[in-house]
Amino acid sequence: MDALSYKTKFVNKATADKEWLLVDAENEVVGRLASKIAMLIRGKHTTDFTPHTDSGASVVIINAEKVRFTGKKLTDKEYIRYTGHPGGQRFATPKELLAKKPGEILAHAIHGMLPKGRLGRQLNKHIHIFAGAEHAHVAQQPKKIDLSKIK
Repeated sequence: MDALSYKTKFVNKATADKEWLLVDAENEVVGRLASKIAMLIRGKHTTDFTPHTDSGASVVIINAEKVRFTGKKLTDKEYIRYTGHPGGQRFATPKELLAKKPGEILAHAIHGMLPKGRLGRQLNKHIHIFAGAEHAHVAQQPKKIDLSKIK
């Protein structure tokens, strides 16, 4: 048997087959949508997935303001941030965030599902979230992907 046939392939920056994907977030549950998008950004949907490299896709998300939450999370869940000043802890519900910054909810959820450290910060740059149906990445010709077919 040829020893070269058992060689493990590792993807690097030069050999990564990067693509652009378009995801419609309308009527999608936030957590389930975020886990699928994190998988696409990480590159786990490809056959040549390499854990320590950026080999995933760039994902354009449209209709971010039309995501939904299950149960009473829309009013009961709290996002906490800190301004950096004494007494600067701020709280916001998803309902308030959807009105002001609809993309922040998905960005926060996806960021929590990516690896921590240098690789995670690099992968975070491959998320492009837009509130409406229009997006600024038409030139990249993103492929529309059906999330129901992704496990």
